[in-house]
Amino acid sequence: MDLFKVYPLWDIDIVRAEGSYVWDNKGTRYLDMYGGHAVISIGHTHPHYVDMVVNQLKNIGFYSNSVIIDQQRELAQKLGELSGKKDYQLFLCNSGAEANENAMKLASFYNGKSKVIAMRGAFHGRTSLAVSVTDNPKIAAPVNHTDHVIFVPLNDTEALENAFRENKNEISSVIIEAIQGVGGIRIASKEFLRRIRSLCDEYNAVYIADEVQCGCGRTGEYYASDWAGVQADIYTMAKGLANGFPIGAISIAPKFIPTFGMLGTTFGGNHLACAGAIAVADVIAEDRLIDNARSKGEYLMNEIKTMPGVREVRGRGLMIGVELFDDATELRKKLLFDEKIFVGSSGNKNIFRLLPALNITREHADAFLKSLRKLLTA
Repeated sequence: MDLFKVYPLWDIDIVRAEGSYVWDNKGTRYLDMYGGHAVISIGHTHPHYVDMVVNQLKNIGFYSNSVIIDQQRELAQKLGELSGKKDYQLFLCNSGAEANENAMKLASFYNGKSKVIAMRGAFHGRTSLAVSVTDNPKIAAPVNHTDHVIFVPLNDTEALENAFRENKNEISSVIIEAIQGVGGIRIASKEFLRRIRSLCDEYNAVYIADEVQCGCGRTGEYYASDWAGVQADIYTMAKGLANGFPIGAISIAPKFIPTFGMLGTTFGGNHLACAGAIAVADVIAEDRLIDNARSKGEYLMNEIKTMPGVREVRGRGLMIGVELFDDATELRKKLLFDEKIFVGSSGNKNIFRLLPALNITREHADAFLKSLRKLLTA
């Protein structure tokens, strides 16, 4: 059997990783400034993470959600403290797409409505409803097409207000990334997020903050939405939550009342996934990684802004988009094959993304900046 080839691959076989470095099967070391799509929060193979996962596996790796799993309660308590949402409720699943599916489903259960407002340039996942609210027709099959979704331009308050006004009592939820990742690190303005909050309150709609990529401390706040001082009804999480172990989660406001069978999953919240997520929460708190993300991100952005060929630098914390005047494809290749540094692409070919571990050091940052400046001035 061969693989179903849906991924364009670099000709590199990564076999080992530690901290902010990875090694290929030839022994070549690379600086990882991308973290596998913002997944690596605390560095590869962090000792506490490895210990927690290995020790958990020695006891039990999985049992179904038909029994008490204490690790779920421990994780809920730690995430409540980190996020400041101690009165929220936690539902665990397996991925970001699944988290967004469950969030929109829960919103529809709550208010009995069916339409969702999403943003142009958004990416919320590849499963049925998640891909329907993703603004990329190339990855949506005919079966995914629906008239339940209304797209509005990011930061267009008038279009947002019109969508609510024209659909009156049909809007179930608004789903938004406070910082669009795949869309090119596009930041939702504080005013726009606050208007979403007020309109959801006015029309009895649910505010869903998709924090799958921009959450878990990456932007210098636990949730990127926190920069606007707004409180969403539901927060979705996944990528950075367990440092690479598959997990998804939704943090749910107290006004939502659960009933048996409303949501469900076979693997979500299993012992092993929770152990990984607990370890990540421990390290983020103990090593003050949210503060580090903010300070190292400011340093990187300020330095990159001074370089030739750079049109704009956007982002918060360690979620950074660099837009060049020219196509960034060749630069990314040179960074990877000449400088041995991984960075990410985006939906805009002129933009590359930086999504490193939250515990990168000044040494890591300076090594990247030196290589980038060399290539941009060549």
